[in-house]
Amino acid sequence: MTYLKSLALAGSMALATAASAEERFITIGTGGQTGVYFVVGQSICRLVNRDTPKTGLKCTAPSTGGSIANINAIKAGDMDMGVAQSDWQYHAYNGSAKFEGDKFDKERAVFSVHSEPFNVIARNDANIATFDDLKGKRVNVGNPGSGQLATMEVVLAAKGWTMADFALASELKPAEQAAALGDNKVDAIIYTVGNPNGSIQEAVSTVDAHLVPVTGPEIDKLIADNPYYAKAVIPGGMYPGTPDDVETFGVKATFVTSADVPDEVVYEVVKAVFDNFDRFKKLHPAFENLKEEEMIKDGLSAPLHPGAIKYYKERGWM
Repeated sequence: MTYLKSLALAGSMALATAASAEERFITIGTGGQTGVYFVVGQSICRLVNRDTPKTGLKCTAPSTGGSIANINAIKAGDMDMGVAQSDWQYHAYNGSAKFEGDKFDKERAVFSVHSEPFNVIARNDANIATFDDLKGKRVNVGNPGSGQLATMEVVLAAKGWTMADFALASELKPAEQAAALGDNKVDAIIYTVGNPNGSIQEAVSTVDAHLVPVTGPEIDKLIADNPYYAKAVIPGGMYPGTPDDVETFGVKATFVTSADVPDEVVYEVVKAVFDNFDRFKKLHPAFENLKEEEMIKDGLSAPLHPGAIKYYKERGWM
């Protein structure tokens, strides 16, 4: 009996070792904890981890610096996947803008998520009615490594401005900028993010503030010259202080990975999202109007990962 028990124990230990050997940990880069990127990553991990006993995948989605930081981490092999603005997905794959001379030709698209307007929120007492009124003001332009800072730099270049045109160009993280606006440390904040957003809600609840339109010939040219940009409208009444629709432009949030990530891993992640699509859409208001057919093509400028293609073909979407 003792011999049989020893055999059984040895067998169970071998099975446990085999099971643990099959486990794979994946890391998804997100953004600031008050932003929608963080919710995207956390939501995807929640769905992936529901199937851990079956797939062996264990997912974590830490807060990061945002789009460019995520792409660089994926390129370096420090993260498996991440959320990035559609414009920075494009630039990374094509080796343009901030990625000139540093092309990420192994970048692969997985799917796109929500639209992300370029939001400008200004204190009412700062007398800012248009984007041009930001000149000479104190503006939080976004933290280094974030898509919002990089997009702000694109807008400034289009207008022939530099950071020196502001009285102050602070680089606070999204979690810090609402308090800075309320404490009168800045006159306006910039945030490329899906709406409704908690950080913007906090800002306009703390101080009398409003959203500022971002329009004009320079913006029209940006949209015409770059397929990853599109006009966007922030509905009136979404935030206190802004009763009317506000015109701006924006990008898509996209989910990206590397060709080095195994097909089966990407397949299981995609399957976890789209097999539970109704559940996913309920995890944030910005996901409410997502459509599968748009997510597998809109805003994607890098080639689709083969693991994603396998799932989309199984569903008859390709």
